[in-house]
Amino acid sequence: MVKAGYEVVLIAREPLTAIEEPNIKFRQLPAPKNRFDRMVRLSLIAFKWGRSEQADVYHFHDPELIFVGLLLRMFGKKVVYDVHEDVPLQILSKSWIPSFLRPVLSWLVRTTEGVVGRWFSAVITVTQPIAERFIENGCKTVLVQNFPRIEELPNSRPDIDDTSENDPFVVYAGGISAARGIREMIEAIEQVNSCLGVKLVIAGKFEDARLENEMRSMPGWEKVCFVGWVDRTRLSILLSKAIAGLVILHPEPNHVWAQPNKLFEYMSAGIPVVASHFTLWKDIVERHHCGILVDPLKPGEIARAITYLAENSVEAREMGENGRRAIEQYYNWEREAQKLLELYDELSK
Repeated sequence: MVKAGYEVVLIAREPLTAIEEPNIKFRQLPAPKNRFDRMVRLSLIAFKWGRSEQADVYHFHDPELIFVGLLLRMFGKKVVYDVHEDVPLQILSKSWIPSFLRPVLSWLVRTTEGVVGRWFSAVITVTQPIAERFIENGCKTVLVQNFPRIEELPNSRPDIDDTSENDPFVVYAGGISAARGIREMIEAIEQVNSCLGVKLVIAGKFEDARLENEMRSMPGWEKVCFVGWVDRTRLSILLSKAIAGLVILHPEPNHVWAQPNKLFEYMSAGIPVVASHFTLWKDIVERHHCGILVDPLKPGEIARAITYLAENSVEAREMGENGRRAIEQYYNWEREAQKLLELYDELSK
């Protein structure tokens, strides 16, 4: 937005450590005391600060801020609701919500989003299935998919410190949780023949300390190199040296129809993917021949896919090149950004 000439103000909790842009103003919300405090007090602060900016367009991502968005609309502001998760489907997998309440809450959120979506100036979605849900409810809907920038993860081969050039490795980068397949990945790397010398490099943060301790106690952890959270520069280096990227999400409702960033980031880095065999992902991976699909709940399948790529380096490189080519032609942010800019131009008039 800044490159297009807009003044941008971000009201959020986390500081902008990774963005060096003097034309972006950042207002940091205080840390919440608990979930209720976050949803109520921080939302009211966000509304107060947002209204004081007198912006031409207000753009919010978090469903908890729907009430804030409606208040801003009541004051005549142009408001965009950015739906980057299928929240009704997410609720069906929330462990902290009693199982008997999940279907009711899911229906309630789906209905609420459909009703209030018509009040907003526009709704942005990241996948076609989410877009269709809002279109059916008569909302002005724009599909802006969250693809990587072409220049951010170049298909290059720089040096890396975490593992020797002679030690092949597969990589997983992102949030670390059971639902994202961390247990299956570790079990799979244990099953890969040690003669191949393949390691599993994990970059990210564990969901909680209990899960981390449990994973560290697994036999396969001996083949794991855990590097923790890495910035985008370090991520680019990691991906450029990997023989494959793993995106082994479990078949939860919100995962099956999602388009995970990691899938496209691996493709952008020019490495083959080992991905869950969901219908949406299958269409992408098979169409471009850029990886291997597996049952995410079967470590044996994951291990066989890793082994195949380690033993067939020429085909693995071809898969990686196919993925990179698909990013350059279809799945890049440069194409999607134009849709966002066109919407903002329309709303700013």
